[in-house]
Amino acid sequence: MAMKEKETRDFQSEVKQLLHLMIHSLYSNKEIFLRELISNASDAADKLRFLALSNSKLYEDDSELHVRISINKNNRTIKINDNGIGMSRQEVIDNIGTIAKSGTKLFLESIDSNNSKDKLIGQFGVGFYSSFIVADKVSIRSRAAGLPIDEGVFWESTGEGEYTIANVRKSERGTEITLHLRKGENDFLDIWNIRRIISKYSDHIALSVEIETQNKENNTTEWEKINKAKALWTRNKSEIKNEEYNEFYKHITHDFKEPLAWSHNKVEGKQEYISLLYIPSHAPFDMWNRDHKSGIKLYVKRVFIMDDAKQFIPNYLRFVRGLIDSSDLPLNISREILQDSKITKNLCTALTKRVLQMLETLAKNDNEKYKIFWKEFGLVLKEGPAEDSINYKNIVKLLRFTSTKNNTSEQTISVEDYINRMKEGQDKIYFITSDSYTAAKSSPNLELFHKKDIEVLLLSDRIDEWMMNNLNEFEGKKFQSVSKVDDSLNKLLDKEIKEQKKIEKTLEPFVKRVKDLLDNRVKEVRLTHRLTNTPAVVTTDINEMTTQMAKLLSAAGKDLPDVKYIFEINPNHPMVKRISDIKNDIDFNEWIELLLEQSLLAECGTLEDPNKFIIRMNKLLMI
Repeated sequence: MAMKEKETRDFQSEVKQLLHLMIHSLYSNKEIFLRELISNASDAADKLRFLALSNSKLYEDDSELHVRISINKNNRTIKINDNGIGMSRQEVIDNIGTIAKSGTKLFLESIDSNNSKDKLIGQFGVGFYSSFIVADKVSIRSRAAGLPIDEGVFWESTGEGEYTIANVRKSERGTEITLHLRKGENDFLDIWNIRRIISKYSDHIALSVEIETQNKENNTTEWEKINKAKALWTRNKSEIKNEEYNEFYKHITHDFKEPLAWSHNKVEGKQEYISLLYIPSHAPFDMWNRDHKSGIKLYVKRVFIMDDAKQFIPNYLRFVRGLIDSSDLPLNISREILQDSKITKNLCTALTKRVLQMLETLAKNDNEKYKIFWKEFGLVLKEGPAEDSINYKNIVKLLRFTSTKNNTSEQTISVEDYINRMKEGQDKIYFITSDSYTAAKSSPNLELFHKKDIEVLLLSDRIDEWMMNNLNEFEGKKFQSVSKVDDSLNKLLDKEIKEQKKIEKTLEPFVKRVKDLLDNRVKEVRLTHRLTNTPAVVTTDINEMTTQMAKLLSAAGKDLPDVKYIFEINPNHPMVKRISDIKNDIDFNEWIELLLEQSLLAECGTLEDPNKFIIRMNKLLMI
């Protein structure tokens, strides 16, 4: 085989890591490599079909697409050969010499930190690299469709840090991968074992998978098709087994775990389309990356159009995987047309409702699976109320929280659960936001609610404050922060307020004295009867920015005005009674400053000058 421009290159560092783990880690399911390579061949065929819509010459007089597998026992090799889109020299370097996916590095780090190599290697979608699980040398011959036959490319590596690449002649387009098997991998030289693996993992793909057989009668080579080669989503649901749905999910996602749920639907009428949507059981590593790609594949009349069809699923459901096959969209559709298409918007509306129904069914019928979903994707779903007013009610039903009725930070309580437990006469859904579950649970703002045995939702995820700005009401019940001043809180205190009128009258001079001291540093000074164990708290007015929102905006680099707090003092607390009797202005001022700093620390989690607070507290402790 004549080679030109031959050179040896080093792998990217992340590839070296990955190959090292592939080669040296124990692995319980080695046969997965064949599924990965066949899936890659299927993707190559899909890309060729799409590009050939506008340039039929790419078929090069061969439009019957397939992937062929042959075994050579003497040479101990398996050859996987497809006639899909193929690769140019630069594409081979880009696709195999480097790892472009941003999640792969995090994946490698997680394996090292979890020390779970034997469980994860090869079960993560590492595609081509899984070849090195069973092979000690891998060779590739490829030519991109449309390129001259002398612009084929040869690639070879033993997976030990470098690879050889050169230009070669290749008459057929597509990619041929040859695996030189390691010692001890004789099972993969058994044609019946290869048949079994293909039937198990690749029966559902819409590409003919053929295996080389020998006709003993006339001593000729024949290619026998092993899989159904009929797109799974086009088949009748009653004919498809759960195992086939699971394997198809793994095929299109390269995921190693089975999905939590799926929905397969064929719609006829004004719009005709088939959708097959999956809810994964774990989040990808790049879920929060800005370049995170949608998991929805678009087909038009069984022809693959694009991988990253973001137009069909809103961003807060970006964890959904699957495909849509439409009969109404034009085959030569572009992304710009797709964005403006009324059909596209209607499909997005329908698929959104389908996903929300799927999640609602999962929540009702399988609580354990929904817990897994919420743990993995709850933060993403919390973006929903702000993004999708049309499906607001359905989204809120799916949200989960922890509360003062829980003894755990696990978020398992729905808003419907909360409403069913509301006290007689309670007309609001109470919540508190904080930096952590512990801080929320121990907030002094909850003391009244503990006393009245009223449940409060505890929110401590970073997104929660932003989410609550878009959660107005549910089933006629408004959401109310317990750290804000509100008339509904006064209704809970009717009895206490009547009993404390005399105390308030006698403390009017004390309140005025505090106001004069703090002046415009606080919005207001008032007595409160919603505290039991705490001498004072700071709260915000109903229209004022909350502490948590100020923190979020500050973290985003926004310049914000200072939050003006209301300083609420508990007249029944022994410390307050003692301070109110202090005549010396210097000592009185020190104690009030201490109370305010304590309140700010409890609310904000930090102080502008913590050392000043410590000095003041130590000084007063010595008195």
